[in-house]
Amino acid sequence: MSLPNDPVILLSYINTLLRDEYPSFEELCKSLCVEQDYISSKLGGIGYFYDPNANSFK
Repeated sequence: MSLPNDPVILLSYINTLLRDEYPSFEELCKSLCVEQDYISSKLGGIGYFYDPNANSFK
């Protein structure tokens, strides 16, 4: 499955995966074969940044 292109939908998708399936952002990116910087910059563009303590983008 490809990642959603819309950043708001991507945010929801990534946070759901982090909550339900992955213990860390690093593990999620490895599993999806996508660079952390790609997701971080896309979500950073709408003001969301990864919080490792919460294991989610806020």
